[in-house]
Amino acid sequence: MFDDENLVSCAGLVPVMGLAEQAGLSGLIEQRITLDSARVASAAVNPAGKLTSIIAGMAAGADSIDDLDVIRSGGMPRLFGGVYACSTLGQFLREFTHGHTRQLAAVARVHLVNLVRRTGLLPGIEERAFIDIDSLLRPVYGHAKQGASFGHTKIAGRQVLRKGLSPLSTTISTETGAPVVAGIRLRAGKAGSGRGAASMVTEAIGTARAAGAIGEILVRGDSAYGNSAVVGACLKAGVRFSVVLTKNPAVNRAIAAIAEDAWTPVHYPGAVQDPDTGELISDAEVAETTFTAFTSTKHPVTARLVVRRVRDRAKLAELFPVWRHHPFFTNSVASTTEADITHRRHAIIETVFADLIDGPLAHLPSARFAANSAWAICAAMTHNLLRAAGTLSSPKHAVARGATLRRQIVTVPARIARPQRRHTLHLPAHWPWAEHWNTLWNKVFRALVPATGPPATA
Repeated sequence: MFDDENLVSCAGLVPVMGLAEQAGLSGLIEQRITLDSARVASAAVNPAGKLTSIIAGMAAGADSIDDLDVIRSGGMPRLFGGVYACSTLGQFLREFTHGHTRQLAAVARVHLVNLVRRTGLLPGIEERAFIDIDSLLRPVYGHAKQGASFGHTKIAGRQVLRKGLSPLSTTISTETGAPVVAGIRLRAGKAGSGRGAASMVTEAIGTARAAGAIGEILVRGDSAYGNSAVVGACLKAGVRFSVVLTKNPAVNRAIAAIAEDAWTPVHYPGAVQDPDTGELISDAEVAETTFTAFTSTKHPVTARLVVRRVRDRAKLAELFPVWRHHPFFTNSVASTTEADITHRRHAIIETVFADLIDGPLAHLPSARFAANSAWAICAAMTHNLLRAAGTLSSPKHAVARGATLRRQIVTVPARIARPQRRHTLHLPAHWPWAEHWNTLWNKVFRALVPATGPPATA
């Protein structure tokens, strides 16, 4: 029988949302988001409570508006104040406009900075930080979705046309820290991958510096972002860039001019050492040359053109080696091989996309474009919040997938009791991750514990 008002299914939301509040979530929303011109006056009331309800529902595993009702089950209203029905939250999201989504994006950036300062998220950011930019196409169905249109995406290595919406995202990571979302912007499905990229990069650089990146910042991107706007934004901000260049006659001439003895094997999986000479035997080699890009614009840029070439194994019984060349443009000061390996780690942004798709970004649930844009930003904030909670829990959880954090930290069942009028959460005995859960609880609430003892026992 589903009749117990003292059971909760997501006890981990208590320390997670406590951490969100310590990073100033509600205060930032109240300061920066105003819905004065709402079509339905009641829908604009208490944006802080409604947005925190959405983020809490996403942290508990909700990937649609109806799923947000998970935060109203059992004893959840006794743990949290201001819990809203999913219908109310859906009506609230439909009141958003483009201006409101920009306000919410500003909240997300400041909240990320506060989480970094509060939890030690992004370790080593003072020395070196990486900003990656990429886009994806989320499929949508039906004729009522605003902005939905056919765009190019890659499925199983093939380019296909698919109807959907295209979020553009930037992430920040470090040598030892897992990536977090610096910004996300929803666009129409037919939007070019590089549309709006320069401003997104500029915002991400500002966020990284506010979070403590006082050392080198490297911006990485694929061929959609190897243009004068993105590179110009990097140079204006005083950061380094590493972006793929689309091959054109000028790039092809520069590659052809590289001497044959300039190519150096680079260590990739499958590379082995020659037992006689000790040299690396690899099908991948790198070399570099100086190249001036964007000569047709007012601001040409001269930097290093690093080229990786790989043997084309599709050519059988070849008379001479056939190579496929992959050039990228960078002003990095690292060695050729190190610059190539560092650039290829740009693919780390795909792990963030996988987390978002496996979580709240599995759907874009509203028919209104601005509502879906706000939903995507809330999904990014949830990702950062879970990443910060994992950082406080254990080194293993600091780099864990979002699904792992939800399963082990957030969706923990508990029963509410009041012995001696003290609220107590009774969690399952022999929970495999009880030590990590208690570590998170103590690190979040230890500063709030009075001298007479804790207000609750986990």
